[in-house]
Amino acid sequence: MSPRSLWVGELDSRSWEQELRRDPLVILPVGALEAHGPHLPLSADQIQAERTAVELASAHGGFVLPSLCYGVCRGARNFPGTVTLSLETLARLSEEVLTETARMGARRLLVLSGHAEAPHMVALREGAEAALRSGMPGRVLVLSDYDFVYELRGTEAPVTDGHAGLLETSRLLALAPDLVGKARPLGPSRRSRFRAGAPTAEEWPESVLGDPGAASAELGQRVQRHVLERLGETVRSELAGGVP
Repeated sequence: MSPRSLWVGELDSRSWEQELRRDPLVILPVGALEAHGPHLPLSADQIQAERTAVELASAHGGFVLPSLCYGVCRGARNFPGTVTLSLETLARLSEEVLTETARMGARRLLVLSGHAEAPHMVALREGAEAALRSGMPGRVLVLSDYDFVYELRGTEAPVTDGHAGLLETSRLLALAPDLVGKARPLGPSRRSRFRAGAPTAEEWPESVLGDPGAASAELGQRVQRHVLERLGETVRSELAGGVP
């Protein structure tokens, strides 16, 4: 007998119906197609969300829905490869996926985003809240794994570390090393935090924040362990079984 798949899309309809009777944790990974410097893949956020979702589902008897692969990516919009949705589009898409998943019988839902840009997270939360306002039963958590990755700034990385920097490059070296290039560009941003609009090429010459020069798979493994520990704590405390 083959091992149970953790991916909902790999199950048949009746097997999924039977699994839902156990009230499992159901995870919706959300990524983005976005520039991450000359050294990381455009789908870095999707890769991180999916790998983390599978590990979390395996540890907690859960399942992983097919990913939402595009997000709100205003900051890196001017770089080749970045695709950005509107807030309204992402909110509506996440709302309808959650509503339909709950209609099947899922009652413990986690929206896990590998992309943490503020408008993107606002859209995902609005989608979840709209689903709940419509009468969707159960509980929904909406978070980014970077809520926990960035807890390590100031210890494992400088407090200024960010997008495609030391922590993210290390994490990709641990999760998908074949997709990480050799370049390690410094990523200063000269853009005023008060100015509206995407940064210009002069303000942000490369889609990197921080210095990934010391990135390593070993650091990435420590980061990933921390993320999974914190996610596990969150699931146990806020998405306990037996949700009516």
